[in-house]
Parts: sequence; C-alpha cells; structure tokens
Amino acid sequence: MRFTIILPVYNEAASLERVLGKLSEFKEADVVIVDDGSTDATPSILERVKVKAILRHPENQGYGRSLMDGFDFAKANDYRYCVTMDADEQHEPGFIPCLLEKLGQFDIVSGSRYLNPLLSAGAPPPERLEVNRIITERLRQVTGYALTDSFCGFKGYRVESLRKLQLTETNYGFPIQVWLQAAKAGLTVTECAVPLIYKDHSRNFNNQFADRDERLNHYLQVMEKEAAALGLSSSLSSVKK
Repeated sequence: MRFTIILPVYNEAASLERVLGKLSEFKEADVVIVDDGSTDATPSILERVKVKAILRHPENQGYGRSLMDGFDFAKANDYRYCVTMDADEQHEPGFIPCLLEKLGQFDIVSGSRYLNPLLSAGAPPPERLEVNRIITERLRQVTGYALTDSFCGFKGYRVESLRKLQLTETNYGFPIQVWLQAAKAGLTVTECAVPLIYKDHSRNFNNQFADRDERLNHYLQVMEKEAAALGLSSSLSSVKK
C-alpha cells in the first residue's frame, strides 16, 4: 500500500540529501517536498532529486502553511495515509513503520520524544522542554488526549480524517490547532515513542519567537482563539495558566 511522506523544508541544504537517502528505502512511500521559500542551496538540490512532487512557495509562508499544502496534495491524490517529518535529521525514518501500524486503529499517530526516555540521544534546550510541558498539560486537559509531546512534527495521519479539519494556522502554532480540531471532530489519537534528537540547539524558529515568553504567549493565544472558535473555551478557562 502506497503512502505519502510530507517533508516541509526551509533552508535544509545541510541535511536534505541524507534524509532523502534514508527515505528512499521505503519503496511504498511517495515523498512530497514543500519548499517554504528557501534562500540557501535547497532549491538547487531539489533540481536533481527524484521525488513524487515538489511544491514551492516563492517566499516563506510558515511551517503550518507547508503542512497544509502537503495535506491538500495527499487528499487530492487519494492517499490513505500520510506521514509528516522534518528534514533536519531530528526525526528517525526507521520509526515510520510504528506510525503506519498504529494508523490501522487511530486517526492520528504522533511521535513522542518523551514517551520512552531510553530512546533519547540527548537533552532538549530546557526552555523548549518547559514550553512543551506547559502546552502539553493544557492540551491534555482540554482535549482529553493522553499526550506527552504536543509539538513533535513526526506524525502519521489517516488522510480521510484530515478532511474533517479546517486548518488555517500557518505558523508554529499549527500543532495546537490540529489537536483542538481533532478533539472537536472526535478523532482518535495515540503516540509512538521516537528518539529525542537535537542536532542544533541554536535553531530559533526562523528568527521568530526566539524568546521563551514570547513563544509561550503566542502558543497560548493560538489555543485561546481556536478553543473559543470551537466552543471549547469553557474547558480552557478551567485550566490554570
């Protein structure tokens, strides 16, 4: 059974070819790359690689926008499953089978870097761990999902289930919108333990939200807005900040 791997990229020239080399081992996978306005050597690399499709943004439009475009491709081409992962070598392709296996029973299977500490290859920056913990705790209470890692971009989705979501969040608050809309739509969710790998602690969200408090406040604003739009605000208001 064929499935698609959606790879959002932005200035990933240093690692892109190695990641694609590993993905080539999955013969049933159609790789779709969304180049979000890269300004390094990524576009020249994409001229010589062989993948199912390359979607390009003329300028940077955001992580969420890249994933939404990838989802639209998966829906338009009638894939049953799609997998999302980053191109910075922080997601280990060897765990894709775990995601696919669990998609037989669940609508969304999310990688968790904190579910099995024995898989960790290092420690995350403390402030990122703290922000993830705060947001994950709030999402657990609002959605009822037993999440341990709300921001891991390594996920598997049933494409038919994606049709139930109306996603609009173009930036890094995208996962929060996914979780809230999934809960409202009654989608089933589980996690798959994946390694915690941090290659570059200096990466700063493309120069956006580099400050811990600024980033946390942005995520909380996305959550408040989305919860209110979905009629979940009463649940959210009961969660301590």
